[in-house]
Parts: sequence; C-alpha cells; structure tokens
Amino acid sequence: MGFSFANSWVLLFLLIIPLLLYFYKLYWRKRKEAALKFSALNIMKEVSATSRNRRGVWIRAHLPFLTLIIIISLIVVGLADPTIPLKSAKEGVNVVLAIDDSGSMQATDYQPTRLEAAKSAAEILIRSLKPKDNVGIVIFESGATTACYLTPFKDKAIRKLEGIEQKEGRTAIGDGLSLAIDMATSIPNKKKVVILLSDGVNNAGVVSPQEAIQFARATKMQVYTIGLGSDQPAVIGYDFFGNPQYAELDEETLKRIAVETGGKYYKSVNERTLDEIYANIGETIEREWEDTSIKDWFFIATFIMLLINIYIIYGKYRVVV
Repeated sequence: MGFSFANSWVLLFLLIIPLLLYFYKLYWRKRKEAALKFSALNIMKEVSATSRNRRGVWIRAHLPFLTLIIIISLIVVGLADPTIPLKSAKEGVNVVLAIDDSGSMQATDYQPTRLEAAKSAAEILIRSLKPKDNVGIVIFESGATTACYLTPFKDKAIRKLEGIEQKEGRTAIGDGLSLAIDMATSIPNKKKVVILLSDGVNNAGVVSPQEAIQFARATKMQVYTIGLGSDQPAVIGYDFFGNPQYAELDEETLKRIAVETGGKYYKSVNERTLDEIYANIGETIEREWEDTSIKDWFFIATFIMLLINIYIIYGKYRVVV
C-alpha cells in the first residue's frame, strides 16, 4: 500500500485555491486600472522599476500571496491526514482459533486425548503471536460457542484455552467457522485469520461449510484448516451392539475451505506433527506494513511557511506596492 489519506474528503477544500487565484488576478487588474486613472507619474515609476529589475520585483511583490497559497495547501493536506506504510513496523493480526470439541475429540490416539493435544499445540501458536496481535477462541460441537473473545492479552487467552472441557456433541464445522469469522472481524485490523481444527465430518449446526466459505470470502478472511487424524483408525466409542465406532475425517471439506479462502490445509497424524503445524502457521501469517500518519510534517511545514510569509511581508527586503 502506498500514500493514502484517512480523511480524503478534506482535499475538496483545495478547490478554494483556483478561486483565490482568480480573485487575486482580478484584484491586480483593478489596481492597475486605478493607477492609470490616478497618476501617470506612478505608472512611469512602476515601468521604470520593472525595466531595471523586472523579474526580481515581480517575484517579491507576489511572494506573500504565493506563500499564502502554499500555507493553505499544507493545512488542507494535513487535515486530510496523509499516511504512508511504515517499513519499520507491521500491523497486528486478528487470529481466531476454531477448535473442534465434539465427542470424537476424546479419542486417545493422541496423548492424553485429541482435545488436550489440540489445546497444547494451540498454546504454542498463541505464545508465538506478536504483541500487536489479537487472539480469540471458538469451540464447536453440535453448535458453536465463544471460549475467549478477541484480546491482545495472550496469557488470558491461554487460561481460557486451558479451561475448555470435553463435550459429547456432534460436529458443526460451518457454525464454528462462521462464528470465528464474525469474531475476527469484530476488531478492525487489516489482516484477519481463522485457524480451524477438526477431526470429523460436518453433521450438525445451522450453517453449512459452503455458506461459511462464502461468508469468509465476503470478509476477505484467510482460513487455515487442520485435519486431525492418525495413521490407524481411532476408536471413539461403541454402538449398542458393541461394535467399535471410528472417527471419520472429512479432508475434502477442510481442503475446500482452505483453498477457497486463500489459506492452507494441514494434516496431523500425531502430537508432534500437530505441534509443528501450529508453529508453522504462526510463522506463515503475513502482516501488513503499518500505515503511519505524517500530518505533523505538514503542520510543521505550515508553521515554517508562515514565518517565511511574515518575513516577506515585514522583513528587510519587502516590496511596497
């Protein structure tokens, strides 16, 4: 991003300048006409002075007005609040973690459980965030709820993360993603990221994954997705007849969410890869250069030009016309 204005509408006041130029020109025309009527001798003096040092006298005679135009321009531009990307600082990012808390997350193929392993890995990412970053947490099972609102205080977010308890519900990926998107946009920041982790198939909720994707694209949300699985089928319980029930991971949906929102899909197979994924995402998040106001530069320049203007009018080399 380049040079921009926070209050660009103020620049409309620059239209005053052509109007001032018009009246200034009109003023000098009438002044000359009045001089012709008043005294031919004065005209001869002006002609004589102009012939001796025409350029210098003209510039000095009109400098007060020219500096006034510059002063007005500087004030208007300063009030428009010009900003430039500051290359030494970057903006904060709104990061929302959407964590699956459905019944399948109690599987013990991750130690001690999938949910606890996910919480430990998420803590790694939270601790890696920058001071200007905000972090929030959403959990979803049969529906979606807020575990931690967006906050710049990472320790607070970690305490909320540690307090998440295992639920027994189904998996509402669409609900979890849409709530996370809504949270990420609640504090204005240029960059907004959702990191969604799930080990199941969307089988609950009121918002479909595709509707959540459309919401993400409308808000320019970047979504990273993590599929939590393992090399071997994970038993999450038994049915009425004693048959084992296995966790099913819908990788296609998670991949589609990531691709259509400009994010990336990761597949985790154990605690180590899960830790590495969260650490990698923390390093991957791109940050925009921070826009810094330079209006003070224009106000300082205005003050300097004002002093110059005063000197031109009342100083040693002023021109009396």
